[in-house]
Amino acid sequence: MTTEAPKPLRADAARNFDRIVRAAREIYAERGPDAQLDEIARHAGVGNATLYRHFPDKTVLVRAAVDQAFDEEIAPAIEQALSDDDPRRGLVTVLEATLSMAAREHSTLAAARNAGAMTAEAGSRSFESLILLARRAQQAGLIRADLVPDDMPRIVVMLVSLLWTMDPHSDGRQRYLALVLDALSPDAASPLPAAAPPLRLPGHWPL
Repeated sequence: MTTEAPKPLRADAARNFDRIVRAAREIYAERGPDAQLDEIARHAGVGNATLYRHFPDKTVLVRAAVDQAFDEEIAPAIEQALSDDDPRRGLVTVLEATLSMAAREHSTLAAARNAGAMTAEAGSRSFESLILLARRAQQAGLIRADLVPDDMPRIVVMLVSLLWTMDPHSDGRQRYLALVLDALSPDAASPLPAAAPPLRLPGHWPL
């Protein structure tokens, strides 16, 4: 039995989809993660029926909002980093883009987390690239050799979690990114204890 691919949206439906998702990001930024769907529909200039036709519940909408933010802000950084001949610089590019997006989309991410929309798949798109960049930087001797693949996702989660302890729109995150980058340096690195096995919670991404 074969599964048919989803039919592409008509041009007007695609415009409404994009308008609603962008409106959601703007409303969450303005009013916080508890903003209601009817507020988003009004801001998008569509009726509630149109919104629910595309997004039957908040979980679907906030996941689309996170995906849109990723496509616009992190995906280009990943593409740039993977073509950079300096893998450590590429790694920094992706980390900075991730933190900048998380700061700008702080309330959208909070809404997604509250709705249970932060799945393992949501993080894997950037984590896979970070692991690849870290491996390249290790091979070039530019970051410490004792990192393991699970370290990079945990470092990202750690850095993003700091945004919940400060004004996310301040430059405070740069201090901790600088500390982490120093810790990744191979110069005078202390031996690391063994890495803990990953805690695999089905369908969960801990941001």
